Amino acid sequence: MGTSIQSIEVGKPNFRTLVKNYMDLTKLPIVLLLLFTTVTTMVIAAAGIPKLDVLIPTIIGGAFAAAGASAINQYIDRDMDALMARTARRPIPSGRVAPLNALLFGLGLLAWSVLVLAMWVNWLAAILALFGGIYYVVLYTLILKRNTVVNILIGGGAGAVPVLVGWAAVTGTLSFQAFILFAIIFYWTPPHSWALALLVNKDYTAANVPMMPVAHGEEATRRQILLYSVQLVLITLLPLPFKFLGTIYIVTAVLLGAGMIYNAVRLIQRADGAAARVMYKYTTSYLAFLFLVMIVDRLIH
Repeated sequence: MGTSIQSIEVGKPNFRTLVKNYMDLTKLPIVLLLLFTTVTTMVIAAAGIPKLDVLIPTIIGGAFAAAGASAINQYIDRDMDALMARTARRPIPSGRVAPLNALLFGLGLLAWSVLVLAMWVNWLAAILALFGGIYYVVLYTLILKRNTVVNILIGGGAGAVPVLVGWAAVTGTLSFQAFILFAIIFYWTPPHSWALALLVNKDYTAANVPMMPVAHGEEATRRQILLYSVQLVLITLLPLPFKFLGTIYIVTAVLLGAGMIYNAVRLIQRADGAAARVMYKYTTSYLAFLFLVMIVDRLIH
């Protein structure tokens, strides 16, 4: 009686799992938020709904750029991610994606981003998207994040580049208005990131990442969050004197800004994890809602 022996591959993921693993490399929620700021900027620049033949390739190219930069970031940070409870389950440290595969995936997406934007939008948008990716991967991830407490202060500009891509996609140029939108995201990044850093301070300490709470302590971090929140609120009011957004936006910006400063003051007064969590969640919804109201204001006016 013969015996048939079947070869069984152990641990090989099915297609659905494989797709999920690679999607996890892209940090999809962050990609979606960045795309939303890009689309908002396009609406402002176009004074209405942008043409679909510009809007769609810009979204696709922008998604590829953000996702690719994220994947490369996770490749570079794989050693630190393995040391932190918050990130240990990411695809590379958990063994779900091989490091080289993640790197090639990220580089491929970034290359496709430049190709899509250059062919179907314009070269300025393509160059800015590539610049944003290099800014995030090289300046922030490789140089600043591991070596200096100003990592977020300078590196935060990478997350603001998508608004420049959006403006360039519509107009073929950059303007002062575009840089005001850039500044809003630039100054939003420190309060948002430092609130998270307060929540996961032990993780950053274990991985020796010089975030503000690790380098200067939690009390100093709370004061800096308030300082940058005040600066952010003032910058969000600049569209009024430069007359590219109207009353609906300004009223909303004032109300949202009051909430931002209130939560920052409360964070100093309470000095606990609950207040830091509220601040982190508020900053996330703050940016999304602020840019949503920009769209509403621009379409109405």
